[in-house]
Amino acid sequence: MNTIINWAMNHARAVMVFLAFILLSGLVAYNSIPRESQPDIAIPIIYVSMSHEGISSSDAERLLIRPMEKELRTIEGVKEMTAVASEGHASVQLEFDAGFDGDKALLDVREKVDRAKAKLPQGGEEPEVHEVNVALFPILSLSLSGPIPERQLLRMARDLKDEIEALPEVLEVDIGGDREEVLEVIVDPLILETYPIDFQTVVNSISRNNQLVAAGALDNGDGRMVVKVPGVIENIDDMLSLPIKTVGRTVVTFGDVASVRRTFKDAPGFARVNGQSAISLEVSKRVGSNIISTIEQVKAIVAQRQTIWPQSVQLDYILDQSGQIETMLADLQNNVVSAIIMVMIVIVAALGIRSSLLVGLAIPASFLTGILVIYWIGFTLNIVVLFSLILVVGMLVDGAIVVTELANRYATEGLSSKQAFGLAAKRMSWPIIASTATTLAVFVPLVGWPGTVGEFMKFLPITVMICLLASLLVALVFLPVLGAVLGGSKGNKQEQDINQSDIEATTVKQNTWYSRTLTLGLSHPAKVLGLAMMAIIFSYISYFSFGLGTEFFPEVEPETAQVLVHARGDLSVYEKDALLKKVEDRLQGMSELKSLYARSFNKPDNKFATDVIGAIQFEFVDWKQRRKASSILAQMEQMTADIAGVKLEFRGQENGPTQGKPIQLQVSGISQDNIYQVVSDIRSTMDALGGFKDAEDNRPLPGIDWQVKINREAAAQYGADVTLIGSGFR
Repeated sequence: MNTIINWAMNHARAVMVFLAFILLSGLVAYNSIPRESQPDIAIPIIYVSMSHEGISSSDAERLLIRPMEKELRTIEGVKEMTAVASEGHASVQLEFDAGFDGDKALLDVREKVDRAKAKLPQGGEEPEVHEVNVALFPILSLSLSGPIPERQLLRMARDLKDEIEALPEVLEVDIGGDREEVLEVIVDPLILETYPIDFQTVVNSISRNNQLVAAGALDNGDGRMVVKVPGVIENIDDMLSLPIKTVGRTVVTFGDVASVRRTFKDAPGFARVNGQSAISLEVSKRVGSNIISTIEQVKAIVAQRQTIWPQSVQLDYILDQSGQIETMLADLQNNVVSAIIMVMIVIVAALGIRSSLLVGLAIPASFLTGILVIYWIGFTLNIVVLFSLILVVGMLVDGAIVVTELANRYATEGLSSKQAFGLAAKRMSWPIIASTATTLAVFVPLVGWPGTVGEFMKFLPITVMICLLASLLVALVFLPVLGAVLGGSKGNKQEQDINQSDIEATTVKQNTWYSRTLTLGLSHPAKVLGLAMMAIIFSYISYFSFGLGTEFFPEVEPETAQVLVHARGDLSVYEKDALLKKVEDRLQGMSELKSLYARSFNKPDNKFATDVIGAIQFEFVDWKQRRKASSILAQMEQMTADIAGVKLEFRGQENGPTQGKPIQLQVSGISQDNIYQVVSDIRSTMDALGGFKDAEDNRPLPGIDWQVKINREAAAQYGADVTLIGSGFR
């Protein structure tokens, strides 16, 4: 290490240029590094989605899930495989070990899915393979609402989507509430009887037309002519003019027996923002893009489009992560500035202005060096990295203080600044390296933290180690050179004259109350050791006796929360939306809510329980202008307690990697009826014990089992022996 320090002191200009280069590069990296709320980690989950319209849940399990599971279970590295069957849909979820090779796992799953396709029933959609990726979650959600027709609102949303997706930083924009347009055919049965024409003939006229006819080309040797046969319907008039039947000289067209109109498919659910029907747009960024810059560009596009929209259209931002990240960055900058100011105050009082400037420089120099390395290895600036930078502030100045203090002692003995700082760096190099190494040894095991939580938290030890190593470089290389340059070259004593006896003499001259206390402690080592052991034991006993317990991520004031509406029964989507509207009306108008986004659905997503009919998400105003979220949620529970027919579940915003509810039980077995009975017994026991809140399970909703049989006598009128057996609505 002495060789490196000697080289640096003899090449001061080169070291200064290199330091300036690092500082400027660190500033550029700080402005360019991608910013996001949560770390971009690989979630070890891949799921296969299969859709088959009209299929029952039991058939979906037998015909879709089991063939797919048989192929997927042979994939290596699968930790757990979970399947869910529902009406018209089935999915198989694969959970891999953390740290898995995502590309290889995705390729293996797709290969197995291709093999299983031949065993799936005909008429269904192609199985889809999805990879769960935190980076693909929406960074910005906005909604369009207002008293205008749905078709006009959809057209505005689609135009806005096309313009936003043109940005290089944007991956995709998903429109919530976008319904597929269809042509609705209304047939008059009285007109069919007049001609006469049966219904099947009308259906065939539609299905057999609107098809591409490849007629090829004619080549007679003298020329070549491409033949085009018009067969594709381009507008409603083409459909209305389709011939269905000829009666004498009269040609009956489609328009004679039916009417056609443009409409949408049946709504699977409804969405409202602040009580107004709305359509939402969810914007996802590409991996590695700067979230703040991306959101600013999206907002600029929205502001430009808003100038040509009707004034009655209301624009609301439901989710905006840029504000939270900007706040965290501001907190980091404030902590850095505060740390530098406090360090300078302490050092000025102890060592003088020049020393405080040198030590204070170690913090931004170490930070910018660390950020440069973080940017180079591909990390993003997220909540864990920012927390790590704040955590490491107090550790960055230790080595700089030691070197500067010893250099000042040497300077008082008559050495020049160059000699003093060079000798101080050499003398204290190994103690500083050893001290830094002991701190690094604490964080090294955290890099191998297993599981998804480990993947989430590994950014903390890596960031801390990078910054500590940068502080070591600053303390032993850059700071001595700066001290030598800024301190001049005065001195009348040779370096070799400074020895250990000089240091001890200086220490004796500066004897204080600390030295007297230390002398007293050294005179009674057994008593000091006993007191230290008693203090350690007392601290442990006090913590376990009076402490509030442990938790992974501390609860902080959430910015958003949601309420899930549970209801059971054979309810239509309109009835479900009406129940949701009752809850929504009770909460509407609270002054502590910035926005309220409600959505109902006919069939909930897999992340919700089977009896969830809708969800209401609300964004709070700034925490400085409202009560605590727990008090607000408690008031909401009281305001909605008397609504009949629903059960409400209030959820606050979760911090850290989402893990769901704190207690999760899995019951498996061969007999499905036995599993349901065991789950029922567990729920009964929990109810008897009490103390549980918002407990739920994924058993099918209770309903009516139906079975219809048509015997031979009753079926004789149909001219055939018919027996119809059906079961469903479990």
